[in-house]
Amino acid sequence: MLLVAGISDVNVKKAEVMVNANVDAVLVFEQGIGSENLTQMVKAMGDIPLGMFLGEASKGSAGELAKSGCDFMVFDVKAPMAALQEGDIGRFLAVEPALDVGLVRAISGLDIDGVLINRGKESFITVEYLLLCQRLGDLLDKPLLVALPSLTTDKELNSLWKAGIDGIVTPPGQDSEGLLKLKEMISGLPRGVKRRRGKLGVVLPRYGSSLATTQEEEEEEEEEEEEI
Repeated sequence: MLLVAGISDVNVKKAEVMVNANVDAVLVFEQGIGSENLTQMVKAMGDIPLGMFLGEASKGSAGELAKSGCDFMVFDVKAPMAALQEGDIGRFLAVEPALDVGLVRAISGLDIDGVLINRGKESFITVEYLLLCQRLGDLLDKPLLVALPSLTTDKELNSLWKAGIDGIVTPPGQDSEGLLKLKEMISGLPRGVKRRRGKLGVVLPRYGSSLATTQEEEEEEEEEEEEI
């Protein structure tokens, strides 16, 4: 499971915190681009992929983000079709947990790198939200990320993992200590447990390369350990 740190705006100082926390990627929830600090932040992130959450405001943005060195963007179903075509950049579609089943099935035909399930209305993970995540996992063949409403517990994280969630996006404002704790919890997830989904690769696009973690790789590592 990947750990994606959510932050509220483009900020080079925050980038340093993310690097120290050893997160797998960073997602900026700032609406719109045009920040003079974006290119500097991309450089500060080093090898850690940086993404922008654009929602509906993605017209003409993909190309601009790619030029800045940004690695991926997140847009929703109300975004113009150009969001699927412009710019050499990774693409994630943000959806509501209760999205119509017909639309969910159609997502598999889109040329995107994955799906981000928006956080629920509650400030915590509800049983209903978990069930909706399981439903999306059963219907989609794309990697699934979940935007958390708050920092999660190890039991909640384990439930999301079993439901087929491939990565979590933390709410903005988390410090390095909290992120490191989450990273530790993720490393303790049971790798041998049977999950609800098939073997999907988790890919967070990087500008000019890619960062990938797959279940197959984890299983190969386990087999090597057993042989030793």
